[in-house]
Amino acid sequence: MDTGIAGRVAVVTGAANGIGEAICHRLAGEGVRVVLLDRDAQRLENVATALGASAAAHHALDLTDRAEVRRVFGAIRVDVGPVEILINNVGQAPRERAQEFSEADPELWDFILDVSLKTTLTCSQQVVASMRERRWGKVINISSEAPFTGGVRSPEYTAAKAGVIGFTRALARQLAPFSVNVNSVAPGPTKTAAMASFSESQLERISASVAMGRLGRPDEIADAVCFLASERASFITGQTLLVNGGGVFH
Repeated sequence: MDTGIAGRVAVVTGAANGIGEAICHRLAGEGVRVVLLDRDAQRLENVATALGASAAAHHALDLTDRAEVRRVFGAIRVDVGPVEILINNVGQAPRERAQEFSEADPELWDFILDVSLKTTLTCSQQVVASMRERRWGKVINISSEAPFTGGVRSPEYTAAKAGVIGFTRALARQLAPFSVNVNSVAPGPTKTAAMASFSESQLERISASVAMGRLGRPDEIADAVCFLASERASFITGQTLLVNGGGVFH
């Protein structure tokens, strides 16, 4: 399938591991010039090296630091060019810090909202004016199936990812008249490093909750992202694509 995005400049946040890393490789395979952002400098370097010439640049930074985000995106505009595709992938669930909501630490809420929602707003703000002016752009936000299932294990994470979906829809309406597409992908349980904290029996229960009976793979999420970033999705905007093996239908 000709995606029509060879030579475009894409920024991927949370690019050093898991889904973000898979997205970088998938876009690179389509001839996209990929800029990688993550706080894990060593892993980021490794991924950039693996991508070779397809890695247009990579920056290690804390994406919750708005001033640093503005600085890095300014450097990308100068060194690489206007960002034409933005993949807001960075995010984190509480993992081992998850608690009953009645006992949860409000500082944890702030952390989850900062990483899993506010980074999406901050990074998007750096690129949308240029996309609107050029009348071409793709913003793909990574949400989760949690807002559809109720995500009982982590209400704060579920709230953050529901916010990503709401933001996606609102920004899509603002930018649609300028031929800029804004969509989100909502993965179900996916085999990434975040699953390492689960026991074998927990993983079996999670897999059993999926209609296909298994966890997703990062490359399967990346395929969906690449489609939405492509010219093949030019008339799709404001949508959330569940990629979850049939865990929940919407």
